Amino acid sequence: MKFKLPLILACYMSTAVIACANTRMSSVNTPSGIEKVKVKAYITTADRTQSFDRTVLNFSGKACSSSIITLNPTVRYQSMDGFGAAVTGSTCYNLMKMAPSERTRFLVRTFSEKEGLGFSYIRISIGCSDFSLSEYTCCDTPGIENFALQSEEKDYVIPILKEILAINPTIKILGSPWTCPKWMKVNNLEEKKPFDSWTSGQLNPLYYKDYAAYFVKWIQAFGKEGIRIYSVTPQNEPLNRGNSASLFMGWKEELAFVREALGPAFKSAGLDTRIYAFDHNYNYDNMAEQNDYPVRMYDDEVAAAFLTGAAYHNYGGNSEELNDIQRQRPDKELIFTETSIGMWNDGRNLQRRLIEDMREVALGTVNNWCKGVIVWNLMLDTERGPNREGGCRTCYGAVDIDKSDYKTMTYNSHYYIIGHLSSVVKPGAFRIESKSDRDGGLIYSAFENPDGTVAFVVLNASEDTSGFSVTIDGKNYLNGELPAKSVGSYLWKK
Repeated sequence: MKFKLPLILACYMSTAVIACANTRMSSVNTPSGIEKVKVKAYITTADRTQSFDRTVLNFSGKACSSSIITLNPTVRYQSMDGFGAAVTGSTCYNLMKMAPSERTRFLVRTFSEKEGLGFSYIRISIGCSDFSLSEYTCCDTPGIENFALQSEEKDYVIPILKEILAINPTIKILGSPWTCPKWMKVNNLEEKKPFDSWTSGQLNPLYYKDYAAYFVKWIQAFGKEGIRIYSVTPQNEPLNRGNSASLFMGWKEELAFVREALGPAFKSAGLDTRIYAFDHNYNYDNMAEQNDYPVRMYDDEVAAAFLTGAAYHNYGGNSEELNDIQRQRPDKELIFTETSIGMWNDGRNLQRRLIEDMREVALGTVNNWCKGVIVWNLMLDTERGPNREGGCRTCYGAVDIDKSDYKTMTYNSHYYIIGHLSSVVKPGAFRIESKSDRDGGLIYSAFENPDGTVAFVVLNASEDTSGFSVTIDGKNYLNGELPAKSVGSYLWKK
């Protein structure tokens, strides 16, 4: 699939407004006394007939829909850090297989704030992940003095990150480890026997300081390459023992590690890298003793001082858990750091996934206090790889690239849901109040950007075309119409 406007922010379609007599986009005169305010609009339909299709609208002095949505910029919720995808070893491998000109075109379309969608947050692994080219950490020889970046970082990840940063220097990067070095592992915290396995095991408390030094060295090594690490989590999916590279770390362990080693190590090294706790599912993998994992860590004042907030995935439970955590600790941030599509959830069926993922992942997280939203692999090939033994063999990327030519791409739901947020909602924006007495079944969120522009993102999950009217002052109205099963993003200057 190709975008109808490859550089989607590069040009305008004709200026238009919505006529009440005909809710199709058509040119009409703006009522006298009403300032014409241009609104950039981007539409994607689940049937792929529209793909970030762009038009320009004007405000009207009359609401054309009974579904009137009122925005109130004086009521602010969380500020936004950004939206993006994981740039894994597999992603970087695929990108490096592309012709340089084709790769640049894709990266500009994805990350440029002026010529593309403006993706603004990236997640990378600290060492290997389940989508790396091999199993490794950056210190597989015992002794922290043996730390060194490996070929996956030097040959794939760092070159791609440098290309992205050249396009968008403000990109935020989050790092997460899937496992500590094996020589730091024990089978459990009672017996503390050496555990020579990439999968499962626990961190030996005797190596807390060494492992904290590992984080510091990793951040500093990327810094020497001109790549600033904005944030980290102490462990990806700490309650998942079964991942191909994994480490079990219950809340008591993570608390101790952050309090005794990681936080003090960052402070001593003068790092301002943010630390987010947990990084796992809404339902805590049904482990009752792990419920409210980050809140239990916050209850320790020393550990809490080192923690910016908590990160979540959606492989179990529902996003209402975000509201519960926010109610308990409104002083701490929330981010969403991973979700996947694959063979198990009909991941290449945009008719299904665009609606579900927009509702549950994109809007379902930002409307529940998340400051950032990151999906899993930015790019995989058409054979769902490259992958390795023990890694996911059934996952799709936000984009799938044809392995036969490393040029032809299929854009999946995750690319659209992030793009519809990032194209209009900029880092530093505040989510603002948006409400309606009758919203017509639409799901939406509104934001005020740092430059004073207003962003509105809306999902029509129904089988029918749906119209709506958006206002801030009750006098000027953005009258929009969304096709069945579609997403719209709108941006205007107040």
